[in-house]
Amino acid sequence: MTRLTVDPIDLAIFQSAVHSIAEEMGAALRRTALSPNIKERRDYSCAVFDGRGRVIAMGDHMPVHLGSMPMSVLAAIDAIKLGRGDIAVLNDPYAGGTHLPDITMVMPVFHDAEQEPLFYVANRAHHADVGGTYPGSMGPAREIFQEGIRIPPVRIVRGGQVDREMLDLILFNVRTPQEREGDLDAQIGACRVGQDRLLELAAKYEPMKLCALVDELLDYSERLVRAELRKMPAGEFCAEDWLDEDGVTDNPCRIAVKLTIDPAEAAITADFDGSATQVNGSINAVRAITLSACFYILRCLIAEDAPATAGILRPLTLVTRPGTIVDAHPPAPVAGGNVETSQRIVDVLMRALALAVPDRVPAASAGTMSNLTIGGIDPRSVRPFTYYETTAGGMGARNGIDGISGVQTHMTNSLNTPIEALEYAYPFRVRRYGYREGSGGNGAYRGGDGLVREIELLADAQVTLLADRRKFRPYGLAGGDDGVAGKATLLRNNLSNSLASEELPGKCSRQAKAGDVLRLETPGGGGWGKA
Repeated sequence: MTRLTVDPIDLAIFQSAVHSIAEEMGAALRRTALSPNIKERRDYSCAVFDGRGRVIAMGDHMPVHLGSMPMSVLAAIDAIKLGRGDIAVLNDPYAGGTHLPDITMVMPVFHDAEQEPLFYVANRAHHADVGGTYPGSMGPAREIFQEGIRIPPVRIVRGGQVDREMLDLILFNVRTPQEREGDLDAQIGACRVGQDRLLELAAKYEPMKLCALVDELLDYSERLVRAELRKMPAGEFCAEDWLDEDGVTDNPCRIAVKLTIDPAEAAITADFDGSATQVNGSINAVRAITLSACFYILRCLIAEDAPATAGILRPLTLVTRPGTIVDAHPPAPVAGGNVETSQRIVDVLMRALALAVPDRVPAASAGTMSNLTIGGIDPRSVRPFTYYETTAGGMGARNGIDGISGVQTHMTNSLNTPIEALEYAYPFRVRRYGYREGSGGNGAYRGGDGLVREIELLADAQVTLLADRRKFRPYGLAGGDDGVAGKATLLRNNLSNSLASEELPGKCSRQAKAGDVLRLETPGGGGWGKA
């Protein structure tokens, strides 16, 4: 069949339209969610896919979600024959997911009397608890079964009606069922918003024109990436970095990549074969996360307003060895793979790219999301609570510009929970929150500083930390100094009303008492160039 010619103006309008739909889905999800993690921190992502499951638009949300979400959509399509009004739910990391707290919903969009979906919409949100051993479902587990309820692709909505039995199955396996139900309802609503807007869009185009616009949008993204690759030097560029440990042993965990750039073919290969074998702790990453990190790196090469579509990945060949820390297999725990290993994969890819295009690549940023989860019984309501938050760090400096202080970088794009919202929702008191002065690496351009945050517990609780960059500091480039390592301290309130300090390892869980204070100090970014 001859493909219609697409006018560039029509393509630009279509690109903006589908992107705005993904953004509106996100706004609807944020407004209607119950948990501070979604409502305040915006720990969610939304995207639009064509009828073949190819992503054609992403909201400006979480990179680690967006790059891996297409694999969840394809898993849902393969597993279920979704009908009109159906919505699938899943969180299985081994079916395109990232880790269990990230719950994905997928909805087909049918136009008129067509028998096959014209589009799919999907969203992914991080739930503050999905069961498991540790409140917040983000602890140093040793197998995935300790991390929470694992949901394969199943229908949560059938023909427009919520499947109450399936919903109850999920809610009976979490610590905060009312909050989870509210957030799940918000995700369902966001899917329906996306469906309505896509049907309005489809009514404006003939079917052949719509297909041509989708194909051209994918091709346009591909052309942009290939144009950048043609400007790069040919060769193999190798780099490695390390995660501090897996939370079970003290052994560092290597991540290594060999980037092969072929400007003549406008192609790139990322080979992670030298990375460590999967470990007992929860820092294993599934292949979807590694692919997501590669997607992010390629997207960084092109203009900010370029369409984020499946076409970006066409020039990439990804090589991973099954059973490694970047391509883990069941029953490996993976909670930290999504948040910590994803950051280190980006650091390694950036370090390799710096060998090819040194003036375009920044020094390492904080390299950890400094995940903190706290759970217990709130004395105000006498009901369970689970708090989850990532804490920002310093951005790495780049040629000509200092790094930004106290900002989420690379695979995370969330906000912080405002102090007022935090103290309202949880039995906490924030005693200190500010920049960690002097933590950025020195250089011709200085790395951004990390943050210092002190939280006083007003109730007994279990405190769990999943963080990195304690031993291997964020690297500087071009002669710049490394950023300062991260640190966490638990100040215990004893009977004499004084505080005894315990420096916490990066991956641990502790029982704490009311009056104890957690001090979290995040890493600074690396410096760029000699001072």
